[in-house]
Amino acid sequence: MIKTFTTNEHGFQDALAVRRDVFVREQQIDESEEIDGNEDASLHFVLYDNGIPVAAARLREVNGEGKVERVCVLSSYRKKGLGEKLMKAMEETALKRSFSSTILYAQTQAEDFYKKLGYNTTSKEPFLDANIPHVAMKKVLKPST
Repeated sequence: MIKTFTTNEHGFQDALAVRRDVFVREQQIDESEEIDGNEDASLHFVLYDNGIPVAAARLREVNGEGKVERVCVLSSYRKKGLGEKLMKAMEETALKRSFSSTILYAQTQAEDFYKKLGYNTTSKEPFLDANIPHVAMKKVLKPST
């Protein structure tokens, strides 16, 4: 089950718990960089497995496009299609909010995952974000039929 939250709703803490586990503990990103000034401007998505938060991401508007950020799945739940489910839910929400495309900065090790979902790499070279190589990607959204 996927639920969405704003920062003033209790479920936002579930999103932060998953993000802290993946980004702060696993990837050693400083928490002050991971939890940034864009939290209030974002809609937070949490995927639950039997009531346990196991995946999270956020969506916000940047220059008229939906920007997908902080996509993460707990290590023990990876390779089960949960990241794809989370992305589809965010893309559906982006369409409902009249975004014609979504953009994201993908860690280079996740670039192929996003390509399989229809994202195209738009940056010429990888760049560092939180000392991790990333690429910019974009997907033009089409309503499901």
